[in-house]
Amino acid sequence: MKTPWKKPFPPRCLTIAGSDSGGGAGIQADLKTFTVHGVYGMVAITSITAQNTKEVRAIYDVSPEVVASQIEAVSDDIGVDAAKTGMLSNKEIIHAVSGVLKKYDFPLVIDPVMVAKSGAKLLKDDAIEALKNELLPRAKIVTPNRMEAEILSNEKIQTIDDAIKAAKKIKKEYVPEAVVVKGGHISEDSKYAVDVLYVEDHAILLEGERVNGCTHGTGCSFSASIAANLAWGYDIIEAVKNAKEFITHSIKTGINYGSGHCPVNSSSWIYIPAEKFNIIKNLEQAVSLLVDNSEEFVKYYPEVGINLAMSLPSWYVKDENDVAGIPGRIIRIGKKLEACYKPEFGASKHVAKSIIAIQKHDPSIRAAMNLVYDESFLENAERLGYIISGFDRKFEPEDVKKTEGATTPWGIDFAIKKIGKVPDIIYDVGEPGKEALVFIFGQSAKDVVEKALRIIRSN
Repeated sequence: MKTPWKKPFPPRCLTIAGSDSGGGAGIQADLKTFTVHGVYGMVAITSITAQNTKEVRAIYDVSPEVVASQIEAVSDDIGVDAAKTGMLSNKEIIHAVSGVLKKYDFPLVIDPVMVAKSGAKLLKDDAIEALKNELLPRAKIVTPNRMEAEILSNEKIQTIDDAIKAAKKIKKEYVPEAVVVKGGHISEDSKYAVDVLYVEDHAILLEGERVNGCTHGTGCSFSASIAANLAWGYDIIEAVKNAKEFITHSIKTGINYGSGHCPVNSSSWIYIPAEKFNIIKNLEQAVSLLVDNSEEFVKYYPEVGINLAMSLPSWYVKDENDVAGIPGRIIRIGKKLEACYKPEFGASKHVAKSIIAIQKHDPSIRAAMNLVYDESFLENAERLGYIISGFDRKFEPEDVKKTEGATTPWGIDFAIKKIGKVPDIIYDVGEPGKEALVFIFGQSAKDVVEKALRIIRSN
């Protein structure tokens, strides 16, 4: 259970690890993770690396004395509620870290960085022995990947049962409170990634979606998340479960930077919920503006109703569920427009598809609204300098016509190719049984309504 945090400031977390100049792993990943978990982050840098998503070009180890001094400096003054270790480089640094940690009793998460994803050893044998004998017994939780667990347990791991056996052996031999054998490299053909948490005298299997995404910094961010959860007062099981959910999300939302292993995206953990809140507020403001000016809009009200939609930034958009719209659309009652429901994500299909389609050509566009096709509206827009293009369904290929929901994306692409640029407005001239429409695009829902209102008032 979570222990209520009673101090008048946030928890404090320390990472003892190397620096990744690419920002994807090491102390950079740890500090990002600490920040999104609401804890105050501190560092003791063990090594400075020159690396990117493809390679490590140079490594410079900090002296053991300076590593120890960094730990003492922050612990003695600021205080530490939980800490984690990452890359410890050599046996001398491990000796120094082990020695100085004897002075403090904060919970410690050890990510035993010994083997890379490629299987290459990152620590010499004497450093591995120092890590085993001097540091692991100090740990509250140890988080090896499959290859590291094999070294620590001297057991071959191919299945979940093997991982349970190894975790039990590591806990018995090195006496941490818990061991998490990470499942990313176990049963890789499975659609699930199963982490084995061995705590007290039993194993808990933590099953999650196996995500084929950005994985650079996964181990660092996972262990940092566990440390942050421990700092807040969560017990071991809750801390690891929370970290599992966090790292799955961070892999899934990774952004494809570089040409190698792209990094996990810790910031999405708080950015996406915050941006969803902002989108809903923007849509509410836009709907209010539209409703307040109903009499000017009703002339352009289509039989299918008006929908107004806004998406997350394009790099987070996978489908219509990442686009918010108005459930039931905006309806006409006499000369008044009304939104029957509050904006929701996944509430728009047609307008959402138009946004997703146009984002492939211009990622900055995030919002759209449909009105009825009206030549005077288009003439006004052109006179104001807006870029306009459109499509005629008579040119629509048969395979597109037969596919539900494919017409709008095809039409958007057609309209853009026709003029060689991304327009502000795209019209659909319709066909028998399909109403002619106009789509107004912009960077926000409010921007779209203001643009439409400007065009209407230019009469």
